[in-house]
Amino acid sequence: MLAPIALLATPAAAALPKDPLASPMWEFVGDQVFGANAVVRFDPRVKVSFPTIAENQRVFPVQVDARDIPDVVRMVIMVDLNPIQLPLDYRLEDADAFVAARIKLDQRTPVRGAVQLKDGSWLVSGGWIDAAGGGCSAPPVSRVKGDWSQHLGEVRGGLWQQDGAVRLRLAFRHPMDTGLVDNIAAYYLDELAVASSTGRPLGKLTFQAAMAEDPVISLQPHLRDGESIRFDGRDTNGIEFRGSVEQVR
Repeated sequence: MLAPIALLATPAAAALPKDPLASPMWEFVGDQVFGANAVVRFDPRVKVSFPTIAENQRVFPVQVDARDIPDVVRMVIMVDLNPIQLPLDYRLEDADAFVAARIKLDQRTPVRGAVQLKDGSWLVSGGWIDAAGGGCSAPPVSRVKGDWSQHLGEVRGGLWQQDGAVRLRLAFRHPMDTGLVDNIAAYYLDELAVASSTGRPLGKLTFQAAMAEDPVISLQPHLRDGESIRFDGRDTNGIEFRGSVEQVR
């Protein structure tokens, strides 16, 4: 006699909500970011700001502001129709739910901000942007000029008070090569950790090559009296970018 076989039901993965932007890549990109069984909702409290027209598809500013939402632990910028779709992933440690950056656009595409809460769920918002194309497949300006190696590793930073919060801006000299240009391999700044001068972690960021050449990052860290900023970054060739920003204006 054959023993009966017990059949175990496998829970189905949670379906992504219907995309209000009707993007053909929503499910593909969503699976990369959220993973299986994640709870995902569209929420206008995730304020995604960018220009209505991409005048320069190589350098396109995007700001994601979720300060009205409690318990945000992670923020992601998503570009559905780029060949490189996740330029920035920010894991907050002691900072406001705010990030601004400059990215590349390769064609007309939805640009989104997604935030993860402590309970693991995600909130998403965004919109379409028209772009002429080629932002990811054109050589960086510094490569064309031939001076990129002379400035590689330079960093400028600023700290100031804005609307009752501390704003940090870091600007890096780096070609941010996508690997989509003939005879130029992918090469980009991919890790950045930000801490207070006392060693208290404030946030960690990972980047992909869809960040604009000479990337600029703005955050709102929580600083205590007398503290300043330390940062520690690394690119895909292992070159380190370390420094401090000393004064809040």
